[in-house]
Amino acid sequence: MTKSKLIIIGKLLLLFVLVKINTYTLSPSLPLAYLATPPTQSIAPIAANVAPRKLSFANENLPIGNKKVAFKMKKVLKANSFSHLQTHKLHYRAQKWFSVIEPILKEHGIPDDFKYIPLVETGLTTNIYSSKGAAGLWQFMPQTGRDFGLKVNSSVDERFNIQLSTLAAAKYFKSLYKVFGSWTLVAAAYNAGEGRIKRQVKSQKQNNYFKLKLNRETAAYVYSIISMKEIIEYPEKYGYKIRNPRWLAYQGR
Repeated sequence: MTKSKLIIIGKLLLLFVLVKINTYTLSPSLPLAYLATPPTQSIAPIAANVAPRKLSFANENLPIGNKKVAFKMKKVLKANSFSHLQTHKLHYRAQKWFSVIEPILKEHGIPDDFKYIPLVETGLTTNIYSSKGAAGLWQFMPQTGRDFGLKVNSSVDERFNIQLSTLAAAKYFKSLYKVFGSWTLVAAAYNAGEGRIKRQVKSQKQNNYFKLKLNRETAAYVYSIISMKEIIEYPEKYGYKIRNPRWLAYQGR
């Protein structure tokens, strides 16, 4: 083999190695601990082909035998799959904040699944305001925050304090459960307001969340929570590549 041919082969081998290194370089914005394979890897839209299995929220089963419910759940799961969101930020934030949220909910007898509500409300972003004036991880309105023990005034806004706002949320959930006796209705009331859900339950003579006719956002709310629970607990089914997903979902227990 001539010297020129050896040089060409050497260059080709070097190019191959450089391409491989580039392919397996992780995004600098994400800690290595959260990814098992690089984001550049092609990921099929798995959620589109996943048939809903037995799903639940706070031990209340989703009536998956109902075709309308099953279709809606599948649609929301697909919307939250990696192929649609293209980010691991939700998993990163869950690992950061679940260990703070979980013990507070547990101490006050609130089902663990309520920890997924901030993922729906804010994507677990702590310093966020809504256009309506809700703020913080749990998106408390000013007066609701005050009603459950938070200081909200021109000098202090405890809605941005993770521990205190989670404590207030736990108290609020407990209060709502005394009214509705159903955790799915508690979640609906947290989204739409206690008074509005009370009126709907009374006027429709129906206390099953999945059978109530509600506004679009509230009608999708519990589905969205269940979807967040699914992608955190079983990320690989929805295209996410996360190390130790079960530890991530249950780290505070």
